[in-house]
Amino acid sequence: MIVKARQKSEEHLMLESLHARNGLTEKDKQYYYGLEKGYQGELLFDSWMEELKVDCLILNDVRLKQRNNHFQNDSLMLLAGKLFLFEVKNFEGDYYYEAGRFLQKDKEERNNPLIQLEKNESLLRQLLHTHNIQAPVFAYVVFVNPAFTLYQAPMDKPIIYPSQIRRYLQQFNQLSTPVSMRERQLSEKLTALHNEKSPYSQVPDYEFGQLKKGMYCAGCRKFTLLERREKLFCPKCNWAESVESAVIRNVKEQQLLFPNRKIRTIETYEWCGKMIDKQRIYRILCKHLNKRYHGKMTYYEFENPEDI
Repeated sequence: MIVKARQKSEEHLMLESLHARNGLTEKDKQYYYGLEKGYQGELLFDSWMEELKVDCLILNDVRLKQRNNHFQNDSLMLLAGKLFLFEVKNFEGDYYYEAGRFLQKDKEERNNPLIQLEKNESLLRQLLHTHNIQAPVFAYVVFVNPAFTLYQAPMDKPIIYPSQIRRYLQQFNQLSTPVSMRERQLSEKLTALHNEKSPYSQVPDYEFGQLKKGMYCAGCRKFTLLERREKLFCPKCNWAESVESAVIRNVKEQQLLFPNRKIRTIETYEWCGKMIDKQRIYRILCKHLNKRYHGKMTYYEFENPEDI
């Protein structure tokens, strides 16, 4: 049972939008590509976790804080009184393990995920102790990319390789222990301690005027949408959605990037690249948002901030 579903972080969504709207430097693009590749690897691991038939609790992408230390857990699983921590890596290509270091084929060093795992495992144990929770923790680095190879790999390290993932997870299906109330309470506690925003966000500075305006495709994120009656259609990837849905999606994106700007018809018209006429945008905003007034200015707000 998935207690906390995986979602893109606010930082990820902002960088995704800025990338589509030409708001990233080459350096920022590389950071965004790394986030996206990591996220795709986590989704791949999730697909294997979904094959589990055993009664368990799964929490994805849990950001916790122990004293002044923030740490992110890619995937946590509560099962048979134990807490499993999985650090998911989507590394690709040939790597070497040498003197405790991860080296690529050209000998360029990468961050050692085993060090990161050890740190997260330690902080997780400390957090449990702080809250008087007793649960043994078992932590592993999971390499999900089938194109990954680690030469000179140590045999005594908590590593699960791509060819081992399904076999490793299937062993849990032999268990018949149901989820206990204690495990449910622990999952609720960890979910309550989750921090939505990361303190290590690396979103660059940007301004409204410098970003490309228009409505890009939600499927391929290209500015290729064509209007056909009440729908917008992308000839590049065949994505289709209603005009209404696309406008609201763009309003949410605008609010994500510019939370302090009021939602107004004229600015939404400009943000959407003047693709949809102002009267139509006005009707959509009136239908889905609450109308507000500040002097002579009319603006709109989502009824629930979580809708953004």
